[in-house]
Amino acid sequence: MLMPKKVKFRKVQRGTMKGLSKGAREIAFGTYGLRALEPVWFTAQQIEAARMTISREIKKEGKLFIRVFPDKPVTKKPAETRMGKGKGNPEFWVAVVKRERIIFELSEVDEERAKAIFKLAAYKLPMKTQFVKKVD
Repeated sequence: MLMPKKVKFRKVQRGTMKGLSKGAREIAFGTYGLRALEPVWFTAQQIEAARMTISREIKKEGKLFIRVFPDKPVTKKPAETRMGKGKGNPEFWVAVVKRERIIFELSEVDEERAKAIFKLAAYKLPMKTQFVKKVD
């Protein structure tokens, strides 16, 4: 599972997801990409599920680039705990994905195959996505 080796602060505030992504809005490494159309917290488990699906489909012919990393801890209080008594402990890690961010990129595969692969991966994702290709 993806998570940072070390963080400066153990717990962080929730923050906001409004607006467009500040970076990663253009395809940088591959030829085809999968773009997020909605803001969402993308968990490490969801990233891993999509990665496994894509890598299973491309076999050994293509190259996959993951453009998101879960670096935000999400805390939860234990069940049946009274209000107060501070913030809960970190339970899982998320990547904050804003609109128009490129999530995955593929290279060394043809366009039809890339579309089919990203369609399978999109079923694992918690947001609407769009297939995009690099503009020369």
